[in-house]
Amino acid sequence: MDFYNFYTGKSFDAHTFLGAHYTPQATTFRTFAPNASHVSLLIDDVEYDMGRIHDGQFYEYVFYNLPLHTYYQYRIYSHNNSYVDHCDPYGFAMQLRPAHQSIVTDLTEFTFDDEQWYASLKDSKDKPLNIYEVHLGSFKKPGERNDAWYQYDEIEEHLIPYLKANHYNYVEFMPLCEYPSDESWGYQNTGYFAPTSRYGNPEKLKHLINACHANNIGCILDFVSVHFAIDAYSLKQYDGTCLYEYPSNDVGVSEWGSCNFMHSRGEVQSFLQSSINYWISEFHFDGIRMDAISRIIYWQGDPNRGVNANAIGFIKNLNQYVKQQYPHCLMIAEDSTNYPNVTKPVEQGGLGFDYKWNMGWMNDTLAYFQIDPSQRSQNYHKLTFSMMYAYNEDFILPFSHDENVHGKKTIIDKMNGSYEEKFAQAKALYVYMMTHPGKKLNFMGNEIGQFREWDETREQDWDLLKYPMHDSFHHFIIDLNELYMTHPSLSQDDFKVEGFKWLDCHQEPLCLYIYQRVCKEETIVAFFNFSNTPQTYAIPFLDDATYTTLLCSDWQQYSGNSVKTISTYKKDDTITLPAFSATLLIKDKETAKKADDKSTDSK
Repeated sequence: MDFYNFYTGKSFDAHTFLGAHYTPQATTFRTFAPNASHVSLLIDDVEYDMGRIHDGQFYEYVFYNLPLHTYYQYRIYSHNNSYVDHCDPYGFAMQLRPAHQSIVTDLTEFTFDDEQWYASLKDSKDKPLNIYEVHLGSFKKPGERNDAWYQYDEIEEHLIPYLKANHYNYVEFMPLCEYPSDESWGYQNTGYFAPTSRYGNPEKLKHLINACHANNIGCILDFVSVHFAIDAYSLKQYDGTCLYEYPSNDVGVSEWGSCNFMHSRGEVQSFLQSSINYWISEFHFDGIRMDAISRIIYWQGDPNRGVNANAIGFIKNLNQYVKQQYPHCLMIAEDSTNYPNVTKPVEQGGLGFDYKWNMGWMNDTLAYFQIDPSQRSQNYHKLTFSMMYAYNEDFILPFSHDENVHGKKTIIDKMNGSYEEKFAQAKALYVYMMTHPGKKLNFMGNEIGQFREWDETREQDWDLLKYPMHDSFHHFIIDLNELYMTHPSLSQDDFKVEGFKWLDCHQEPLCLYIYQRVCKEETIVAFFNFSNTPQTYAIPFLDDATYTTLLCSDWQQYSGNSVKTISTYKKDDTITLPAFSATLLIKDKETAKKADDKSTDSK
């Protein structure tokens, strides 16, 4: 580690110097505590005085022949001779809550063999990106055992086949940095270099990621860079002063009651940057989803309080480094603001993220589907508005955990109407999502039509699949995901205006919407009837090609009312659109070529 870079916020390898570094012969402990009077290494309640090194702001102790997996912490003394016992900010493993000591760990115990995965990685901007968001502790639980969770390596046999069968090519793990409270879901951390011990040790997490890569599944880590838990043993007032957090409560305390990182400090920037570099390099994560970026951009997330220039500088430096060192790694912003150029490269004046969650699309879409059908014509353009800004950023369309908790109802339950109507509308909603420009993210349980709001203490309601409506809905989502993954027009030109075209977005009284997705290889036309009555529609195609039915959400195999028929259509033909339905047609290549040849001859 370069000390100048550490102090100036340019370090990405602070974890290679700080923390506990093990060899069978000796383990070297180092911590940064510039305002402490002195520091002791605490093992089995025995204190070992740590010596000052470098400029006197770092402490070191070398312990010979220390057993692997020894518990330790630092006793940090203030100048009034009081002390607090802290876990290691750079510790690579921690005890399971409520215990909180750090654990001496050998990070070399596991060797990845995912070279083939890395060789196959390409830019995802013109490829399908279908992300399944997972909370590892509540995806499935080991009911036959007394402990609460599957281990990282144990969940593989349940999670990976499920991801493949459901046609997801990436999995996003909700935060895995160690955290004390189950109810925080990992969004209030205490161990920024320690995988949560709920699911096992670091070696087991590596095993899970390696297995995902062997099955062509990328792994994204949800990361919290804005705030941290207030527990006294962690980062709060680490050396007796506000070392990581702001000293003023006006900006030092978040809306969640946690401590805000002071991003203007170089040491804090180096801490967070090194943490992200650690997760990518050491664990082979393929993406980092950055939580609550609005609180990075603006003071306390409030545009009225102004831009936090130092925090923005931190984000730019981080993203620039990651894209230089790990071009394949996806940097994703969860940002609810209208701050411009979030996904533009830093060299071009942007923040440097690859993708941004499209919160506007998500809110408007779900609001529309909660409206009574009789009122939808007045709110018709809630669904067309998204295309007014669709190319401002490179977006991911998210139906995340946040839309399934806290009294908001789950996605299926948000749909207006009766039990049957909710399913019909949810199917049409998901066709709209999967054909709309932007990459995709869906939270676990959404795909089986789960009505119960997510609870981190319970596994998903898999027994719902014994009910026909839920089972057919799940099969519909599987088929829709496969269609998305295999039809390039739905992803290839997500961020180019030529990839999407409204064919009719002025059917306000009927609540009909028609658009097409286009790429070199194919054209798909999407018809939506979001009213509660069937509609007929004369197709306004602009050429003489033939179009064939690709999918209808109302087919009986999906618990709809329509017999599955593969029909063909030409310009000015009439199509029947069932109530609360989506229909996809694909342009026939042979007739399209003839139509193109005819057009060329006429010129």
